[in-house]
Amino acid sequence: MVKAVVGANWGDEGKGKITDMLGSAADIVVRYQGGANAGHTIVNQYGKFALHTLPSGVFYDNITNVIGNGVALDIPVLIDEIASIISKGVPAPKLLVSDRAHIMMSYHKNFDAYEEERLGKKSFGSTKSGIAPFYSDKFAKIGFQVSELFDDDLLKEKVIKIAEMKNVLLTYFYHRPALQPEDLYKELVAYRQKIEPFVCDVSLYLDKAIKKGKDILLEGQLGALKDPDHGIYPMVTSSSTLAAYGAIGAGIPPYAIQDIIVVCKAYSSAVGAGAFVSEIFDEAAETLRLRGGDGGEFGATTGRPRRVGWFDCVASRYGCRLQGATEVAFTVLDVLGYLDEIPVCVGYEIDGEVLTDFPVTHRLNKAKPVLEVLPGWQEEIRGIKDYENLPKNCRRYIEFVEEKLGFPIKMISNGPNRDDIIYKR
Repeated sequence: MVKAVVGANWGDEGKGKITDMLGSAADIVVRYQGGANAGHTIVNQYGKFALHTLPSGVFYDNITNVIGNGVALDIPVLIDEIASIISKGVPAPKLLVSDRAHIMMSYHKNFDAYEEERLGKKSFGSTKSGIAPFYSDKFAKIGFQVSELFDDDLLKEKVIKIAEMKNVLLTYFYHRPALQPEDLYKELVAYRQKIEPFVCDVSLYLDKAIKKGKDILLEGQLGALKDPDHGIYPMVTSSSTLAAYGAIGAGIPPYAIQDIIVVCKAYSSAVGAGAFVSEIFDEAAETLRLRGGDGGEFGATTGRPRRVGWFDCVASRYGCRLQGATEVAFTVLDVLGYLDEIPVCVGYEIDGEVLTDFPVTHRLNKAKPVLEVLPGWQEEIRGIKDYENLPKNCRRYIEFVEEKLGFPIKMISNGPNRDDIIYKR
């Protein structure tokens, strides 16, 4: 059976924890899109980890971890990440990398940084991980596939063409040093030596696994509102964040995906620029930010303070619908235990009209939150295992959100550890 674990919102929903938790019953975990520009925070018996490229199944001996063709493959980050988890006592993971994955080059990161600098105050809030330039090159058909690393003649010819194209922008637009073909070739040869032990035909491997009835988890990066087609464009990422893309980014049939677990946070958070209707500020934001997650709401990749806000029913229902949720995992609920009242965004007021369906970006920028206030429970809920043992007002909050979403909440995370989970029947 193939399950997808994806986000409903802007990312940072807790997908890594849910994937790590479900890993005990899985055979394979697949990263199918995105790159090292965002991280999944995981807490388990080995410690606390922020994974950027590795799939979240690497902490289980029984799991084969797969990096699919849809991933922006940053080879140095991947190799460093493997070494980092091993240094903390984690057994060397079983890892396969698609021969059709495209390679993140050093110049992609440079172009990302140059463009953010050029845009100044109008920048996209990029992590400068090279994501937009990478995917631009992929779809312009001037990227490097992993399989090409093993064709020396092709590489030597291609680096000359790439340098010619890039140097026009570097020299005349950004006023930066030109690329040298011989340097690009050396970079690619170094990548070949590092990645060779892991390379395989991932699509064929997964096809055989599906036919054998293996349990496969597809792990998404970021959330539905960062999707380039359906998100808060242009403040989005450059690869599709939807479960539907899992079939493309892993190389499997779309009908193979039978269960889509959409992760929602019990409040909202986001890193980077873009519309965020339920965002809060000042002391209320700082308190929620410091209490949030495990160690506070700070980006797993960048360390930047996350923007925070109240739960947004409009955005989350939209995200669940786009993802095709068969069930919802509701995370970090324990964080809200300090509040005597909890506002929830149930609509958007735009030009005097209240909307409950998510609008396009230019209208979203005018939106003001319509809030409904629920009573808090003001109790510690970590350690509770049965839904019926949660405080009455806590259950009321969950059921209110579930009704507004229109999708069943089946899992509730009430702490950072793997076993801090409640199953709601």
